[in-house]
Amino acid sequence: MKTAEEHWLYIISSKKKLINFNFKEIWRYRDLLFLFVKRDIITLYKQTILGPLWYLIQPLFTSLIFTLIFNNLADIPTGDNVPSFLFNLAGITSWNYFKECLVGTSDTFKKNENIFGKVYFPRVIMPMSVVVSNLLKFAIQLIVLIGFYLYFIWFAEPSYAISPQLNFALFPLLVLLMALLGLGLGMIISSMTTKYRDLTFLVQFGVQLLMYGSAVMYPMSYFRDKLPNYYWLIEWNPIAIIVESFRTMVFGIGDLDIHKLIYATIVSCIIFLIGLVIFNKTEKSFIDTI
Repeated sequence: MKTAEEHWLYIISSKKKLINFNFKEIWRYRDLLFLFVKRDIITLYKQTILGPLWYLIQPLFTSLIFTLIFNNLADIPTGDNVPSFLFNLAGITSWNYFKECLVGTSDTFKKNENIFGKVYFPRVIMPMSVVVSNLLKFAIQLIVLIGFYLYFIWFAEPSYAISPQLNFALFPLLVLLMALLGLGLGMIISSMTTKYRDLTFLVQFGVQLLMYGSAVMYPMSYFRDKLPNYYWLIEWNPIAIIVESFRTMVFGIGDLDIHKLIYATIVSCIIFLIGLVIFNKTEKSFIDTI
C-alpha cells in the first residue's frame, strides 16, 4: 500500500540541511528566476530620463573624479605606461560588480517579506537573480572599458604599450569569485538584518570603506611602499586580490600571483558556504522576526 507522501510530486518541508543548494529545485523554478532578473533590469531605471545610460555614466564619472583627486592632486602612480583614467576605470568596473551583488542581496529578506510570506519558492532564487541581473550591467561596463582601452592604444598621444596577458583566460574565474563573495556576504548581512535593522544603514557606509581598502584607486604596490606595517590589510583582502589580478590581466603589468588567487578562491567559497548556511537557517523563521 502506498503511503500518503508517495501521491505527491513535491513535498515542501522546513527540515533542510544546513548546506542546501538544490540545483534540481532551482532549475524547476528557472522561469521565476528569469522573471526576477527581468524585473531587476527593467524596473531599476524605468522611470528615469537617461535610463540604462546610467550604467555608463556612473563608472565614467567616478573614474574621472578618481583621476583628478588621486592621480593628479595626490600624485598616486598607476604603474608604468598605464593611463590613470583607464587604470581607475578597470578598478571601478571590477569593483562595481562585487559591490552591486553585495548591496543588492544584503536586504533580500526585508525587501521581499511580502512575497516570501505568501508563496513558496526556493528563497535563494532572490539573491541569485540579483547576481545574474548585475551581469548585464557588468557586461555593458566592460564594453565601455574595452572602448577606452582601444582608444588609448590606437589614438591617444602618446600611445600606450599595454596589452592583455595570456592568463586573461582566467577572467571568468574572477567574475565567479566576485559573484560568490558578494552573494555570500550579502546573504550573511540579509540574514542578520531580520533581527538587527541597524545593519541596513551601515551597509552603504561599510561598502565605501571597503572600497578604499580594496586597491580600487591605487596599485597594491603603492600601499606596500607607503604603509608597509598595514599592508597585510590589503594583501589578504580577497576583493583587493581580485581587482589587482583583473588589472594585471588587462594591462599586462606585473605578474599574476597564482598563490594569492588560490587564496581568494578558497576564501570566496568559504564565505559563500557560510552565507548559504546562515541564509538557509534564517529562512525557516525570519517571517516571525522581520
